[in-house]
Amino acid sequence: MALNVDIEKSLGDFHLNVCFEAADCEVLGLLGASGCGKSMTLRCIAGIVKPDRGKIVLDGRTLFDSEKHINLRPQQRGVGLLFQNYALFPNMTVRQNILAGAKSEPDRAKRREACAALVESLGLTGLENHRPAQLSGGQQQRVALARILISHPKLIMLDEPFSALDSFLRWQTEMEISALLREFGTTTLLVSHNQKEVYRMCDKVCVVSAGKSQRITDVDTMFDHPETTAAALLAGCKNFSALRRLDDTHIEAADWGAVLTVDREIAADMTNIGVHGYHFRLASPDEDNVIKTTVERIVEDTDCAVAMVRAGNRRINVELPRSDYAKACALKEAYIHVDPQDIMLLKD
Repeated sequence: MALNVDIEKSLGDFHLNVCFEAADCEVLGLLGASGCGKSMTLRCIAGIVKPDRGKIVLDGRTLFDSEKHINLRPQQRGVGLLFQNYALFPNMTVRQNILAGAKSEPDRAKRREACAALVESLGLTGLENHRPAQLSGGQQQRVALARILISHPKLIMLDEPFSALDSFLRWQTEMEISALLREFGTTTLLVSHNQKEVYRMCDKVCVVSAGKSQRITDVDTMFDHPETTAAALLAGCKNFSALRRLDDTHIEAADWGAVLTVDREIAADMTNIGVHGYHFRLASPDEDNVIKTTVERIVEDTDCAVAMVRAGNRRINVELPRSDYAKACALKEAYIHVDPQDIMLLKD
């Protein structure tokens, strides 16, 4: 494994306890809500924050070990961290900012050659003599990334790298950086609370909830079959109900007042179900796996019609094709169907 992290850190009432591994050349997403400890984890790995306990190993080299009293300085770790605000030197040009990351290379000609190659590959040609204030947000981000890449880090860490960009620039920059990371083949940690960003960019994902890491899964499993309610929330699910096991294949969705068939074993520690809004469809009352609902509101969105319906004591958000908008608007009651394989069985 390229990176092995098992650390704890307490700050006031907050306790960070994360344990995960990232393979060589892998992009691992740390997905979690704001304040859950994602950024603190990166700072501990980078050596900016010292954990209270644990161990951090990168490519077989120990960066931190509380028992052996090892705590390498940030400059010794071979780790590159891209901050949310990019942390460029405002009084330096693009070229000078990038070269600031190559101080370990004694050959001046090699430094300049590497800088020129990164300027070209990151689309910064013609901006070499500009200062950060003269650059767009996306250009500043690419300069900050170039400053990291010129040092040939064994690990790149991106902390909410697209949060300050508008939607179009975010998409464009995300695609560029994703391709660049694959090209360089460096192990990468991507911190985000944006599930779509993680889905597009990452190979695997580790959910961090209230300071504690959950089991690493591949991206498809995380979004289609998360293990916990917290993970399902982060995967974008909005519809949940407490479950009561009836038999091997049937559960009662207690909050929705419905009995549903599921396609997987119902473990004793599964307490909730979740269903993505796009997995529901309008149905007739005589179909299997239907929930009787009262229609509260229909909203037409750019790519779907969102029906806000109520079943039992909970509201359910149903994402319908736009072609169903007029039909849904005419309904006071609606039966909605979900396939057994689309019902997520969740632990707390």
